[in-house]
Amino acid sequence: MADPKTPAFSDDVRQFTIAPDDDGIRLDRWFKRHLPDTSFNVVSRWARTGQLRLDGARATPATRIAAGQQIRVPPAEAPAASTRPARVREPLSADQEEFAHSLVVHRTRHALVLDKPPGLATQGGTGTNEHVDQLLDALSFESEHRPRLVHRLDKDTSGALLVARSPRAAAVYSKNFASRSARKVYWAIVMGLPAVPDGVIDLPLSKQPGSGGEKMHVDEENGAAAKTRYRVIDRAGKRASWVELQPFTGRTHQLRVHMAAIGHPIVGDGKYGGRDSFLTGSISRKLHLHARRLRIDGPDREKIDVTVEPPTHFAATLDALGFDRQVGDIPFDDAPPQETRAEKKTFAKAHAKQVRKAKRGERRSRNERPDATKPPRRKPAAPGGRKP
Repeated sequence: MADPKTPAFSDDVRQFTIAPDDDGIRLDRWFKRHLPDTSFNVVSRWARTGQLRLDGARATPATRIAAGQQIRVPPAEAPAASTRPARVREPLSADQEEFAHSLVVHRTRHALVLDKPPGLATQGGTGTNEHVDQLLDALSFESEHRPRLVHRLDKDTSGALLVARSPRAAAVYSKNFASRSARKVYWAIVMGLPAVPDGVIDLPLSKQPGSGGEKMHVDEENGAAAKTRYRVIDRAGKRASWVELQPFTGRTHQLRVHMAAIGHPIVGDGKYGGRDSFLTGSISRKLHLHARRLRIDGPDREKIDVTVEPPTHFAATLDALGFDRQVGDIPFDDAPPQETRAEKKTFAKAHAKQVRKAKRGERRSRNERPDATKPPRRKPAAPGGRKP
């Protein structure tokens, strides 16, 4: 068996054997993993001309491969000169490695479950230099593979984050998240008390125009389907409620937008709840959304079911509002409840109220910013030239 890590440029036809970690993936994905210097266009050309073979038969980039199969790869082509400098990953410091290890709350052969703190981004981006993906260099342990993210949490959301320990495991977990067989439970503190204590929010979402894709909104005409179940665990009068949230879809900011849409924004979520999302007194102004539990099946029938304790500010709010953490974990109910006509009507009223409130805020904002290019309006003079 040829080694996939041989140099990309060669004068000889090469033979590779599919390893178990690559079972079930597409052929173009295999090239990306093992021969990254071979571009997709080159692989496609080899396929069109019959030079790319799988167990002797012609193959395409989209062909699914299986462990043990033989790939015949033509001689490598000299890579085109690139003017872009190679991206070098900075080595982690001892403190960063120690911090990364402290995040691990569950470890199996195929996965790690991390307790992501609030304020730490899952992935990097413009202006984001510290993130979970950066720390994965310290979490290979005895595995030969670098761990891979298979889902995300918002920067300000805390809790259970799953990381796959091999490409094969990443493929399985990603498939289970996509097929919605994975179950995620979140805890949240929300403003007010929902009129329906156990219900489903079914409101489509899309990116809000003018926000640069940084904000979502309810879009019943063109939005993607989004469904969330919520259950009230306890309440502090009508001031705030402790709720369990289960997303049945995985849209960006779904839980935050849905709770704000029915008039009960998550405490600390100024982005979607504005000034009405903050409690007075000693309650923290941080976002009160925590990924409490994750249940998912992995490779080789491995099952993961992990709960993660809430961060300091969330726990302090539970205590301040008199909530008993012992009653927080409600048994799983895999089937969402059927909404009655009365519940649907209640949700519709709450959503309409939230929309009207947002529009009033927009009008108020416009009135507070006078247009300097237009002269102030004057009242018409009274008859006879007298001031009215």
